[in-house]
Amino acid sequence: MIRYYEGIGLIQAASRTEAGYRIYTDTDVRTLRFIRRARDFGLPMARIKLLIGLWQGKKPSRAVKQIALEHVSELSGKIVELTAMRDALRELADACDGDNRPECPILRDLEGAGGHAL
Repeated sequence: MIRYYEGIGLIQAASRTEAGYRIYTDTDVRTLRFIRRARDFGLPMARIKLLIGLWQGKKPSRAVKQIALEHVSELSGKIVELTAMRDALRELADACDGDNRPECPILRDLEGAGGHAL
């Protein structure tokens, strides 16, 4: 992943020893931790790149807050979608007898004949 981060400009290419091992500065390590934490929040790379620029450039927090709130809004939409999928699948599972018969509302729905819209 570190090579990828270097390739997309999130971190600068590390210097190397004569043996070819990468040498990371304290700044590099802090940036890598920043990226890891941002990824833990599910932020896309484009937003992480913006945040790194704001962080390193000591920019006002209003821009950072805007990026965070945009991501919160997107996460809220995903939560609504995932909740609807979970509820529909739970309803289908509740309607399935789970016995030895081949008839199953889950399979019927996946076939497109069940009437549910996941």
